[in-house]
Amino acid sequence: MKLLLLGHDCRYALEQLCLCLFPDHKPEYTEEPFTGDGVVSALWTTETGALARAEIRLDGRVAIAEQAFQGESLSEPMRRQILRQSLYLAALELLPEAPAWGALSGVRPTKLTTRHLLSGGDEASADRLLDETYFVSPVRRKLCIDSSLATVQAMQLLDARDLSVYLGIPFCPTRCAYCSFVSQAIGRSGKLLSPYLEALLKEVRFCGEELKKTGHRVRTLYIGGGTPTTLSAEQLDVLMGAIEESFDLSALLEYTVEGGRPDTLDEEKLRVIHSHGCTRISINPQTMCDEVLQAVGRTHTAEDVCRAFRQAREAGFTNINMDLIAGLPGDTPDRFRDSLARVMDLDPENITVHTLARKRSSDLFFEKVGLPDDEAVGEMVDYSIKTLQNGNFKPYYLYRQKYMSGSFENTGWTKPGYPGLYNIYMMEEVHTILSLGSGGMSKLNLPGGKLERQHNPKYPKEYTERIDLVIEQKRDFFRSLAAL
Repeated sequence: MKLLLLGHDCRYALEQLCLCLFPDHKPEYTEEPFTGDGVVSALWTTETGALARAEIRLDGRVAIAEQAFQGESLSEPMRRQILRQSLYLAALELLPEAPAWGALSGVRPTKLTTRHLLSGGDEASADRLLDETYFVSPVRRKLCIDSSLATVQAMQLLDARDLSVYLGIPFCPTRCAYCSFVSQAIGRSGKLLSPYLEALLKEVRFCGEELKKTGHRVRTLYIGGGTPTTLSAEQLDVLMGAIEESFDLSALLEYTVEGGRPDTLDEEKLRVIHSHGCTRISINPQTMCDEVLQAVGRTHTAEDVCRAFRQAREAGFTNINMDLIAGLPGDTPDRFRDSLARVMDLDPENITVHTLARKRSSDLFFEKVGLPDDEAVGEMVDYSIKTLQNGNFKPYYLYRQKYMSGSFENTGWTKPGYPGLYNIYMMEEVHTILSLGSGGMSKLNLPGGKLERQHNPKYPKEYTERIDLVIEQKRDFFRSLAAL
């Protein structure tokens, strides 16, 4: 799909909206008039206002829409707004139905409503903002606002010198077909695990010592992956023991370990994890249909999920998260409804419902056989919203991704009193995140809402070989942190 801009250079915002509205037609910029499918977005400005006009040509059909601005000064946000609105309103004439998220294309829609609430707005005015400016559907408006309310509440627990810590374990039993993370299948890369853990322990000890000098408090700690429980019970004991020795965890609000794959969990590992003060664990089936599990490359069964959940309860866990994915190959609305029912019967404190995102680095990006269509995925996601709301769950964080089926969303749902705080703080970027391990991205929150990012090497082997350089880079991070 060609994209021609006339009278403006608002490339990114329009490109992202095109990808959401027409995901099968990648925008390609052109500076010349063209024939065939494409978008012409034009902007005219005068001393008294501006006019945005969008013309979309698709499969022999043409749609045109305009949005006007009245006033002497056209701000940059307003310029983007009327350009997006004209494009969206033209697209409505060509799409079979209005998109659930309207003209919103960003991955963090809650940032709009959170900022609005923090600046003195209320739920009603936030709803008007999403409706009148971005044309978001009523169901998604409520999701967004409820998630922002949870964010505002979570932010009230923080002081200025608080932060969160993330540790990455980039290994899994097998690689799932939908996975886009940098993770290694342990069967092929097991020899990397021990040296990787040794390097990670070195980073843990260094960061623990440096953090104590800054006077910052660790409020949430998250061990993710990959699948951290790919580590043996002994390795988990060593890692979590080093964390306890290196970091002051006396002010910790939440400590999460992603169990993720039930085929990596047993009674011994769960006891070890719980004994080191972990307060929240994830046991993620993704689906409770064995056929779908097999289709995505998972070697466990739905019964394994139930077994791991029971063992986690017996080990003492009172806060368990479970993930489901809408849109997996071979799944259907009926199968998804059954999966959700079986997960709810287990009675976890959190249920996260993801929409399948076909990432470029995943096998499913190229192999789309058996994937449910957007209508079926929408039926799954909408059913989960109604069912979880009726089951006394509330949304506490929400985000979107590129190449997501139907351009829907991922939503974390919680029973009262059990929001995943790390997920809120990380996704809403409300305070500094210190990330350790390969692929880790530390985010230093600077005055004025700016972020300074620092990346660890992406791959485990590279991280292990360059751990001394990683530590040197972390010195710069802590110098900046201490200066705040």
